Amino acid sequence: MTDQPHQIAQHQIEIRNLHASVGDTPILKGIDLTVPRGELHAVMGPNGNGKSTLAKVIVGDPEYTVTEGEVLVDGQNILEMEPDERARLGVFLAFQYPVEIPGVTIANFLRLAMQARKAEGEEVSFTEFYGKLQNALKVLEWDESIVERYLNEGFSGGEKKRNEILQMLMLDPNYIIMDETDSGLDVDALRIVARGVNSLRGPNLGGLIITHYQRLLNYIVPDRVHIIVDGRVVQSGGPELAQKLDTEGYDWVRELATV
Repeated sequence: MTDQPHQIAQHQIEIRNLHASVGDTPILKGIDLTVPRGELHAVMGPNGNGKSTLAKVIVGDPEYTVTEGEVLVDGQNILEMEPDERARLGVFLAFQYPVEIPGVTIANFLRLAMQARKAEGEEVSFTEFYGKLQNALKVLEWDESIVERYLNEGFSGGEKKRNEILQMLMLDPNYIIMDETDSGLDVDALRIVARGVNSLRGPNLGGLIITHYQRLLNYIVPDRVHIIVDGRVVQSGGPELAQKLDTEGYDWVRELATV
């Protein structure tokens, strides 16, 4: 008898028939999405229709209960994993509202986060850390003194978002989930955040850019756009779909949700 060939899991996030709720309220009602590495997909839709819920379910926010479906990362169903296990698989969430952590410097936080991604017994060397940090700060147009400040303490909204991208650049994730990172940013901050994301783009990075507006997608042009209404994907297409939403609004996609 011949051996069956070993199946190699594709490098992608695959969301299958995902249903999730908060308490007794269903939010996601059957999301199907596949995002391979090498592609960034935008997720758009009216407020309150499940975009941020999708992000939080992927990374394991305990507030949300998955009632049906799977989320596969490189072939592994991550829904039974703790958030830190998902992070070790290379899944990174840039928060819409980053938290302040007084007493923990950005430098120490970044060093610990990088160490957590290492295999047991491996250490993050000073040379590796400092070299990466300098490159990341240059991309983000930030002075090195910023990393001695406490994590997000006293930061403006734009600085908090820039700090999220700094973490992303330092950790080299396989998949990024950006949960309305553009909210509250002026044009200059938006440009800098987008530059950081674009510097990571390539065959080893996949991700979801969750946004309500077209403007971020002028700087980070997505490979695909998905529209979520009432907890499910009602239409997918190319970047032109985001431009249509920008000019025509959401009324026409709300009609699709009733079909």
